[in-house]
Amino acid sequence: AVAAHLERLILEGVLRPGERLAGERELAERLGVSRPSLREALQLLEQRGLLVTERTGSVVARFLAPMTEPLATLFAHDDRVADDFFEYREAVEAKAAALAAERASEPERAAIRAVIARMEAAGDDWEAEAEADLEFHALIHEASHNLVMLHVMRGLAEMLRRDIFFSRRRLFSQPEVSAALLAQHRAIASAILAGDGAAAGEAMRGHVRYTFTALDRQRRDEAREGIALRRLSRSDLVAG
Repeated sequence: AVAAHLERLILEGVLRPGERLAGERELAERLGVSRPSLREALQLLEQRGLLVTERTGSVVARFLAPMTEPLATLFAHDDRVADDFFEYREAVEAKAAALAAERASEPERAAIRAVIARMEAAGDDWEAEAEADLEFHALIHEASHNLVMLHVMRGLAEMLRRDIFFSRRRLFSQPEVSAALLAQHRAIASAILAGDGAAAGEAMRGHVRYTFTALDRQRRDEAREGIALRRLSRSDLVAG
C-alpha cells in the first residue's frame, strides 16, 4: 500500500524526477507507517526503477532518461530536428493549453499567475526568464491533467535546458523577442485563467509559431553573417 501510494504520487507528478524524499523517519511519520514498512516500499520502488538510493537518502529516479538520453544524442546532430520539435509543440501544447483552461484547479491557476509575475520581474536576466518559461509550460501541462503530456513535456524540458533544440540564450537575450514572448505568455495565461479553451489553444499556437519564426530568422541572419565574414577574410586563403 505504501509503495502504491508513492508510485501514484510519482505518476501524478507530485514527486518529480531528481527530487529527494524526506528522511526515513520523517517520511514514515508523514505517511503514518512503520519504518520497516517504508523501507520495504522504497526497495520495491527501486526495483521498479522509480527510486534511486543514494548515501543521503532516496531520490525519485530520472526514469525517462533511458529514452531521452539517446534521443538527445541523435537530435543534437540533425538540423531538421528543431523544425520537427516546433511542429510537435504546436500540436501538443495548443491542446495542453486548451485542456488547462478547462481543468485547472485554483492552486494551479495561482501558480500560473506567480510564474507570469516572475517573468515580468526577470527584466534583462535572460536566464531567469528562460527558467520561468520552462516552468510556465510545465505548469500548463500539469493543469491539463493529462499524465502522458506531463511526463513527455518533462523529458523535453530537460533537453531544452541543455540547448538540444536551440540556444535559449540567443532567444531570450534579444530584447524585442523577449518582450514579444512575455506578451504572448500573458495572453496564454489570461485565456487559461478565464477558462477559454479555444483562446488558450490559439494563443499557444501563435506563441509556438512566433518562437520558431524568431529562431529561424536568427539562424538565417547568422548564416548570412558567416558568409559575409568568410568573403571578407578570403585573402587569407588565396595567393596575393
